[in-house]
Amino acid sequence: KIDRLTRSLMDFSRLVETFDKQNVTFASVTQSFNTTTSMGRLTLNILLSFAQFEREISAERIRDKFASSKKRGMWMGGHPPLGYTVQERKLIIHPAEAETVRTIYRRFVEIGSATQLIRELAESGAVGKNGRPMDKGYLYRILNNRVYIGEIAYHGEAYSGEHQGFIDRELWDAAHTILAANNREPGSSRVQTAAVLRGIIRCGHCNRAMKPTYSRKDGREYRYYTCQSAEKNGADACTLRNIAAGGVERAVFDQVRGLLRTPEMMVKTFQAMDEGATKTPERTVMESLRNLGTLWDELFPGEQSRLLQLLVEKVDVSQGGMNVHFRSGGLKSLMAEMDLDDERSVS
Repeated sequence: KIDRLTRSLMDFSRLVETFDKQNVTFASVTQSFNTTTSMGRLTLNILLSFAQFEREISAERIRDKFASSKKRGMWMGGHPPLGYTVQERKLIIHPAEAETVRTIYRRFVEIGSATQLIRELAESGAVGKNGRPMDKGYLYRILNNRVYIGEIAYHGEAYSGEHQGFIDRELWDAAHTILAANNREPGSSRVQTAAVLRGIIRCGHCNRAMKPTYSRKDGREYRYYTCQSAEKNGADACTLRNIAAGGVERAVFDQVRGLLRTPEMMVKTFQAMDEGATKTPERTVMESLRNLGTLWDELFPGEQSRLLQLLVEKVDVSQGGMNVHFRSGGLKSLMAEMDLDDERSVS
């Protein structure tokens, strides 16, 4: 009921704004409500303030509940990692998959090379949870997932999980010693950082695509998105030239989070999903979207990038700011991809 009231008030607010632009006033014939009077406008503002307050309080409760559950070691939904299945919302060891994960850890400690290990896994026919051959990104996610030692990670902290781990701490420490050494190894090949906006970011001045580039200074790497007009025709060909990759990527992710947390977008998503033959319960969609902002932060960067491509059609950048254009039906695709309907409602 609160959700419906909030949506109704927000819809009414937009109607009133439209009326104001056209110099139209609103008066109710069944209730004492009239926006031509100062009292009527005051009543409207009070109602909207309470609606906004209730929405923020609900979001805080959900975040607090999620954090509390994580700290108690509870599995909070989503796709289970390789080696586990979910039964009654708890992680249960999958024997065959768990043996694959153990083999990955043992071989990585023995050979110390992710590239060689990937080749061995491909030759043996090992596949990931999705049934496809593993790549390096998938391998590193396995090697860094604290679920395998019986822990749940949350905001940089690890908590004892309710589930059973199947990787020994000694083996885990040995693998991470190698990972740390590889990252510090001098003369090693440059680590390729995912350019999450590749293919969708454009220069607003030249209307040309921007490509990911990088430079090095004092041993540090700096990432950019560079306008192809400036790259091909010289720096004077574009007033924007290039922008820092990290800043624009964070700004796009922040817009996505903000979009998914607004009541208006909840309604649009519900309506879009409800157009199909299968009717999705409204409460399920609303709970899923409220949790998505928090769950998004728990995803690996590569997974965030892949899901971002489902949602965002293009990003126009200029010296005056940035415009994010979302795909038609992108939210429906995102919801289906993350399986929020079944697995990510908060207990």
